[in-house]
Amino acid sequence: MSLTDLLQFLEVGRKTGTLKFDHDKITKQVYFQNGLIVGSQSNDPKEYLGQVLLHYGKLDEAQLQAAREAQRKFGGKLGEVLVDHKFLSETDVLAILKTRTLDAIYDLFVWEEGHFEFYDDEPLPEDLIRIEVQPTNVIMEGIYRVDEFSRYRTRIPSDRTFLKLGTGSSSKVISKELAQILFFIEKKMSVAEICYNMHASAFDVYGQIYDLIEKGYAVVAGELPEEPRATVIETPRLPVSVAEMIKSAERELAEDQPEAALLIIQRVLQEEPKNSEAQTLLPKAEQSFIKQVYESGLPPHAVPIVLVSPGDLTEQQLGPQEGFVLSRINGEWDIESILSICPFREADCLRMIKNLLDRGVIGL
Repeated sequence: MSLTDLLQFLEVGRKTGTLKFDHDKITKQVYFQNGLIVGSQSNDPKEYLGQVLLHYGKLDEAQLQAAREAQRKFGGKLGEVLVDHKFLSETDVLAILKTRTLDAIYDLFVWEEGHFEFYDDEPLPEDLIRIEVQPTNVIMEGIYRVDEFSRYRTRIPSDRTFLKLGTGSSSKVISKELAQILFFIEKKMSVAEICYNMHASAFDVYGQIYDLIEKGYAVVAGELPEEPRATVIETPRLPVSVAEMIKSAERELAEDQPEAALLIIQRVLQEEPKNSEAQTLLPKAEQSFIKQVYESGLPPHAVPIVLVSPGDLTEQQLGPQEGFVLSRINGEWDIESILSICPFREADCLRMIKNLLDRGVIGL
């Protein structure tokens, strides 16, 4: 069922309940009341409040890190901490929360696949940031984004695309945001890396890069290999069936091997995104892995430093996520501070840091 048909069905039927979407490790929930969309939630780290504030230029990374530090010490929600420390007004926080609610829904339109379930008459979360939007309006914006994204893809084949500066890149005045993208292009970052560093969605970054290409400021130079060296350990030999993989993951967890369990669970979710057993095991494996990492020589308050020279880093074949994490290791921020500004799941980020440490790229 297409997303457009699904939303129209719920609107016409004046449905009340929760529409849940699953894809890989991402789960999103869209809440309906009498056919209106009244809110959404997402476990995608790119859509957390801090990342959205960075994307819209309401905070910089240092301010977000300081707010997260205060949150760890004194508790409270991030929005409340930002208001208490006068980084933002209460009105600003509420406006961004509502914007985030819609952005999380719009992003569903550029998903190439996923699974959904509707829970009829399920009560709304008590802490829901409420909006009221007709699904028809969301559909119109979603269809626009699908069409635009298809147009962007004619020039930018994938997030593995890398570019070089064009002849017009230094001769005209452009916005601060586009100038920042040009800086990343000059640094030979892939589109994926640019998305991470801009704390922005692929749709936004593709649109800006497309504009730069059209104006001659940037030129597509090629694509990175489809599977560059990533921040994962060698995948264990897996059973053939999903049921056997679930049992294997449970055994790994029981034997205190959460990293191996995570690899197996992620493989299951690639094959069956809505597998309820894998979705239940994932947070357990992540929390077990996080605890194990912190207790085995990588404490949250340890300050990592880069041990490899910039010239030698080119030989490390870093993936785009690894490159982002490494760029935030400045010899001043501790592990917790780095995690607080990264647009990745905590377990994934720790695996990257652990991998960089094991390879001798960084030290403590």
